[in-house]
Amino acid sequence: MKIIGIGNALVDILYRLQDEHLLSEIHLKRDAMTLINERWELEIENLTRDIDKSMASGGSIGNTMVALARLGREPGFIGRVGNDSMGEFFEGKLRDAGVRTQLIRGSEMTGVAHTFITPGGNRTFGTMLGAAYYLGAGDISEEMFAGYDLLHIEGYLAQDHDLIETICMKAKSAGLFLSLDLSSFNVVSKDRIYFHHLISDYIDIVFANEGEARAFTGSFDPHEQLRHIAHLCNIAVVKLGEHGSMAMIEGGRIYQCHAEHVEDVVDTTAAGDYFAAGFLHALTRGHRLEKCLQTGTILASEAVQVVGSELSPAAWNRIKSFIYCR
Repeated sequence: MKIIGIGNALVDILYRLQDEHLLSEIHLKRDAMTLINERWELEIENLTRDIDKSMASGGSIGNTMVALARLGREPGFIGRVGNDSMGEFFEGKLRDAGVRTQLIRGSEMTGVAHTFITPGGNRTFGTMLGAAYYLGAGDISEEMFAGYDLLHIEGYLAQDHDLIETICMKAKSAGLFLSLDLSSFNVVSKDRIYFHHLISDYIDIVFANEGEARAFTGSFDPHEQLRHIAHLCNIAVVKLGEHGSMAMIEGGRIYQCHAEHVEDVVDTTAAGDYFAAGFLHALTRGHRLEKCLQTGTILASEAVQVVGSELSPAAWNRIKSFIYCR
């Protein structure tokens, strides 16, 4: 099965902080994604001028497609960027990894995600969507999905109901399975009723971390969260960080997987995105849910040991030896 993703095309600008003082100064909510405008972004740039930073292709779905490509798949990616150096950087990173890009070019600036990494590897985002904000229903055609079997969708796109409805309808019309990452607890909590409609009417596979699952279901019990979501779709996955992960097919048993032991969690950026890549890689190869959880866990455990989302060739070789030998 061939996989394509659609989501916000962003360039990640990564900062490692010694404490959380700067987050208060730039008015970002800890451990959440906050949308910022150009003036706010300029303020962040000024306040971080003397802080070491690095740059990488980003966006949740872009990260997942890159990881799938590194596993030897031939995934695709749909998104919108600007006609600028950041857009060229984003496209070059995906293509170099082996992702087939379908990028709409706009006159706006390419979106950026200022990613602040605090002790313990937690992440706080200040995201200026830029061109990604202008990805609209009119940009989506059924032809984009030709040759693919599964579409992985970013939950942030649900903030534009017209856009995500069009994506889901056209992908379903093209015969694809649909997978959704809930993306952010604050996005889900603001639009919980709509997410219920979206999942029950269109989505086959749902990925949620514990916070997102709580915002969606209203429950603090991960098992209850999982059953609630699985009742609405075919496969539900709830990620529990250091406590592992769980998956369930509607009406079936609950599968659980322990987290891999990691001595030093450096940065949790892209851990969930890599988990989704591993899970979907195994699932579309016909493996049972237990193997899918294990594969996702292995990828996530490697992702948290580096800053950003780029793993070394040695790490990818290690991942492949683990997932093909277990």
